[in-house]
Amino acid sequence: MSFQLFIKMLSAAIMALFTAIGGLFMPVENNICFIGHRGYSGVYHQNTALAFEKAAQNGFGGCETDIRMTSDGVYVCSHNSEVTLEDGTELEVADHTFAELTAKPIKNSKGFDKVYLCTFKEYLEIMKKYDLICFIELKGAFSDEQVREIFDIAAETYDLQKCILQSFDFENLLKARALFPDLPLMLTYGEGDTGYERCFEYGISIDCDYKVITEDMIKEFHDRDLAVAVWTANDLLSLSYCKSLGVDYIESDYFSK
Repeated sequence: MSFQLFIKMLSAAIMALFTAIGGLFMPVENNICFIGHRGYSGVYHQNTALAFEKAAQNGFGGCETDIRMTSDGVYVCSHNSEVTLEDGTELEVADHTFAELTAKPIKNSKGFDKVYLCTFKEYLEIMKKYDLICFIELKGAFSDEQVREIFDIAAETYDLQKCILQSFDFENLLKARALFPDLPLMLTYGEGDTGYERCFEYGISIDCDYKVITEDMIKEFHDRDLAVAVWTANDLLSLSYCKSLGVDYIESDYFSK
């Protein structure tokens, strides 16, 4: 983290403190939508039905998840390419069937609940149950047919206007735009990435590392009526900084407001 960014974050934290004190006397309006990063993953095992349910029950406005496909064509929620089962066995998602991947519970890093690999459809059903926003990140390259299948499932199970496709891979976004012209899209953007300006040609929003986003970038997107999300605010300093930026969405493992 640069010294300049640290000073900005510290200043935002001080301003947030004064705002909070003022809020004791006058309500402060906050229109930011908080997205549970892989669900309520700071407290419950990431990308599980439990993490998504708990995010909804603890005030998040939506949940982010990562999509991969099993060897028999089932779309599942997994950030990593492999799944670690309760007994320590590691299985590559792409090399095993859904039955093999769910024969035993996942190793739970956040507690003692029995948790299993969650399907994309189950995730959507939970989002629909609580009327939440879906941040859907495709991990790796997907074919046109696979992108079509994924968002056909989303349309059948929930509502495409509640779903936002995110990807570091610009080609995934273009495939989705061709197949589903009205599907909201976001370029996932982090340290070392370049060329976010390409979004403007296609009307694509941005989901950016909060340490990378700048006020000028935010203005560029907002001037074109494109949304800005930032990730991942997991401490009070980064949270107050992200709130100060005037973005539309903040992703967090912990904070829902």
